[in-house]
Amino acid sequence: MLTQAGLFLLDAVLGFLTFALLLRFYMQAFRVSFANQVGAFVVQLTNWLVKPLRRVLPGVFGLDLASLLPAYLLQLLLLFAVFSLRGGFEIQAPGQVLAMLFWQAALATLRISIYLLIGALILQAVLSWVSPYSPLSRPVAQLTQPFLNPIRRVVPPIAAIDLSPLIAILLAQLILIFL
Repeated sequence: MLTQAGLFLLDAVLGFLTFALLLRFYMQAFRVSFANQVGAFVVQLTNWLVKPLRRVLPGVFGLDLASLLPAYLLQLLLLFAVFSLRGGFEIQAPGQVLAMLFWQAALATLRISIYLLIGALILQAVLSWVSPYSPLSRPVAQLTQPFLNPIRRVVPPIAAIDLSPLIAILLAQLILIFL
């Protein structure tokens, strides 16, 4: 019971930090302005981890690896904790376990990225109906445009209703099924 509570808390804390690191990574990758409440929150929450890594880990092709690598390592740490607390190391060979943990951490990081996209798409849809001129509307739109623009080229708005967020969410859910 105590182990389960500890794993829950560890999953919640590491999951939230992974989410913030991935949001920072995608905001930088898609050139979203950090001059807003969400950007300031993400930067202040993750600076303690990202800034020191930037000294030793350069970006590649304009991607901030100092934000992506810790997100992956946090998922790896979480999976390692879950596996070790459940006694998985006694059952299988250590080489197989490590390979499986590295792969599962990559899948978990990708899964959280897709949940981040789904959340941004839902937030954009709600903000476009409720408060289109909200300070959050522009950053959320910048974050989702690279995913929505290809869909909008194929499926134009029908009676002034944009179905591209719905289609993007369905496609993201489809990808999650395979992960």
